[in-house]
Amino acid sequence: MTTVNAPTGTSRRWTLLVTVALGLLMITLDNSVLYTALPTLTEDLRASATQSLWIINAYPLVMAGLLLGAGTLGDRVGHRLMFLVGLVLFGAASVLAAFATSPEVLIAARAVLAVGAATMMPATLALIRLSFTDERERNLAIAVWGSVAVVGAALGPVLGGLLLRHFWWGSVFLVNVPVVLVALVATALVAPKGVADRSKQWDALSSLQVMVGLVGLVLVIKELAAATVSLPVLAVALPASAAGFWAFARRQRSLAHPLLDFALFRNPVFLAGVLSAGVAMFAMAGVQLVTTQRFQLVAGFSPLEAGLVVATAAAGSLVTGLLGGAFLHVVGLRVLIAGGLAVTAAGVLWTALALPAGLGWLIAGLVVAGLGMGGVMGVASSAIIGSAPAHRAGMASSVEEVSYEFGSLTAVALLGSLLTGVYSAVVDLPGDVPQAARESLTGAVTSANGDRAVLEPAFAAFDTGFTWVLLVAAGVLVAGAVATAVLLRGDRGRAGTISGH
Repeated sequence: MTTVNAPTGTSRRWTLLVTVALGLLMITLDNSVLYTALPTLTEDLRASATQSLWIINAYPLVMAGLLLGAGTLGDRVGHRLMFLVGLVLFGAASVLAAFATSPEVLIAARAVLAVGAATMMPATLALIRLSFTDERERNLAIAVWGSVAVVGAALGPVLGGLLLRHFWWGSVFLVNVPVVLVALVATALVAPKGVADRSKQWDALSSLQVMVGLVGLVLVIKELAAATVSLPVLAVALPASAAGFWAFARRQRSLAHPLLDFALFRNPVFLAGVLSAGVAMFAMAGVQLVTTQRFQLVAGFSPLEAGLVVATAAAGSLVTGLLGGAFLHVVGLRVLIAGGLAVTAAGVLWTALALPAGLGWLIAGLVVAGLGMGGVMGVASSAIIGSAPAHRAGMASSVEEVSYEFGSLTAVALLGSLLTGVYSAVVDLPGDVPQAARESLTGAVTSANGDRAVLEPAFAAFDTGFTWVLLVAAGVLVAGAVATAVLLRGDRGRAGTISGH
């Protein structure tokens, strides 16, 4: 078994928490911050529509494929080393992305950024698990970790808008570099040093198999959600994904040290944590996607103003995330996870119905959704990490983060497609407008040239799609609340049930 020299003293533990939180903040910011910079960098680099899509998708696709293998590798070689290597890769790739001179270079840099993020992300949570041995302290530390994830995703568009007001688009990547340098020094000083256990095997073939399965599945989801389905892509991605997962599951049963121990999912607490993390991220990403689009395209907000509207949800989540972690031992998992998902559903439903009432009512709904989200995100990680043994900390962390990525990816693919589909189905435009105006609001705005006869029905159709997307997100949250309430019924959901062993 790997031996760990844990840091001594309260100050070192909490300094470590700040350090890994900086790494997590960069990872979560780096995806959403690009939404505001994409139009500018696309114009400067003369990127095609397909290249722009891959500039966005290279990061989550590569990260989703590598997360599980990276987390388990950390259990073998040490999470401190994995975090340091990830920081170096992330910093170098940020410089490459900032000064990219072509779309191909930027896509490659985004892929390397994803490698660094996948190397770092499981290590952030595993280091907390190994450093905070007191259960109450660990619950609070993990709540801070979860709150940083929510806040980082919500603040991405805000930071992007601020940087683009004063600097060129590369600044959204270059801002990572000083954070990396600070985190490198702090990690070397305060992170627990793991001693590599060479007797514990890490199976590279398993990592490749699950990567093929995950990337193939993501491509299938994205393709099925697209307006025009590419049969050649489906013909390759679907069987590749199925074959990858089948080979992976078959191989795990024969390994003494599997990449993924499926027995973890037999624990209802672990399963409830994974499910709630995925559902919460699905809802958050979906709400963020459609709300930022709606207020920029319909209300005429700047990217910064639209980002600030979405960030109000993060304000609510920060409060309940920290309180949930601090009082988990009193309240218990069931109230915070299932109850939090239910409150989030109520807030999202409020937001959907408040659109005609004005911006103030809509922001109030986002705050309520954030309050519920914080309770979930603050303790879902505690449920996952606390119900897994210490030597499986990296494995458990990577499973959670795969659920985060899939929640976000499926929200963008499925809810983005739903928004477009509803718009096309209900929009009622004059007969002489181009077909592009009937397919998307962006096409309508471009074609209208200020003609209110085109813009007003287009805006109304988009708002109908906005409402339906939020209603679907609320329905998914309700289903998640019911499922986790069942999984955490009885003693499993009460206070003091996470042993951490």
